[in-house]
Amino acid sequence: MGVEKVVSTLILKQSCERGSYKESKRQRYKKKRLEVQGEDDGWRTPKPRLGRSFSKRVFCSSSIAAADKPAAANVSSTREVRTAASGVADNGGGRVGLVPWWLIHRGCKLVGCGSAVPKLQISNDELSKFVETSDEWISTRTGIRNRRVLSGEDTLIGLAAEAAKNALQMAELDPDDIDLILMCTSTPEDLFGSAPQAACSGFMLGLVSAACHVRGGGFKNVLVIGADALSRFVDWTDRGTCILFGDAAGAVVVQACDSEEDGIFSFDLHSDGDGIRHLNATLRHDDTNGAVGTNGALTGFPPQLPSYSCISMNGKEVFRFAARCVPHSIEAALQKAGLNSSSIDWLLLHQANQRIIDAVATRLQIPSDQVISNLANYGNTSAASIPLALDEAVRSGKVKPGHMIAASGFGAGLTWGSAIIRWGGRGPSLTAVSNLSSKVLS
Repeated sequence: MGVEKVVSTLILKQSCERGSYKESKRQRYKKKRLEVQGEDDGWRTPKPRLGRSFSKRVFCSSSIAAADKPAAANVSSTREVRTAASGVADNGGGRVGLVPWWLIHRGCKLVGCGSAVPKLQISNDELSKFVETSDEWISTRTGIRNRRVLSGEDTLIGLAAEAAKNALQMAELDPDDIDLILMCTSTPEDLFGSAPQAACSGFMLGLVSAACHVRGGGFKNVLVIGADALSRFVDWTDRGTCILFGDAAGAVVVQACDSEEDGIFSFDLHSDGDGIRHLNATLRHDDTNGAVGTNGALTGFPPQLPSYSCISMNGKEVFRFAARCVPHSIEAALQKAGLNSSSIDWLLLHQANQRIIDAVATRLQIPSDQVISNLANYGNTSAASIPLALDEAVRSGKVKPGHMIAASGFGAGLTWGSAIIRWGGRGPSLTAVSNLSSKVLS
């Protein structure tokens, strides 16, 4: 929830369009209250606070109206930018704001992607040796035929590093060029090295956070990695869950650009804590941890080593949730971007279940040949699924520079979120198409 907090804090910054500092606090508060009333952009509007803050439009979306974009040639100072952008006149009575010109014009775009998967591949037929199932039963209900699982010397950190390396290579950047790394995972190998945790929605939260850091924080290059090893938390005797999950890592590079090149148009994020009962892997408590201490005075101390239960999921409820909420979220993101589904070149969903992907595409009236899916080969790879599928689509030549993508992640929490993005990276001719197999660590 750490990144979600950061993202919400950035997005919910109230507008800084206020008058002279000579106004009284009461006057400024009343003016601010009038300004925020009636706004409904999909986010809860906080009570206005006095003091400096950036315009929420800088963080929330790149879809700034043309009238609000001051021409660089006509702007010579921070004050002029602030005045032009807000329409508030400066009569010499004081400062009108401290938004630098480069924030008003700053956009961000995706310029590189990469992925990596473990060497060990488990087919449905091989899985049927461990649990009562079959290739036909699994594939007809999920669309999955194979999955990759960490084994031997493979590590999640190794996969993440390989995916990041491939993304940097595509973006033609060195590691030293990266200002910030956001690692999104629910299965970290180091508890103190943990990361944004929203499971299957984690990558979307990371992407939104990266956009906020670029637009509002002055970062130039942000590396977003989604990596998970849910095989470690699967009960391999439970046919309802073990057939679904695999391990992988994917990464993208988000780069600062002029607003005219902006590649992240809008986003829409939600969570519903009541849904945790349908999909979870909770902390397991040992009932025997009540022994009396050596002095007879302490009970339950020292605490036992913590452990987590295997993934528990109510598949029917999760399917209903995804089929209902994901289309609404994508439609909301499209509306914020001023687009409709006919503007979309590709639909890129979290790769959870082919039935969910098909249901969402049907609801949005997007043809099947415009839907990106690699679920059959990798299964549900949680936070890695979207960047993994994007990387394959880009390197195969499907997704080309300028293509519009509606992306959406959904899963544990329950959480879900969507973004409308434009691929701004280079075509496959510059990214070594033949290296699709390089995702597999050697």
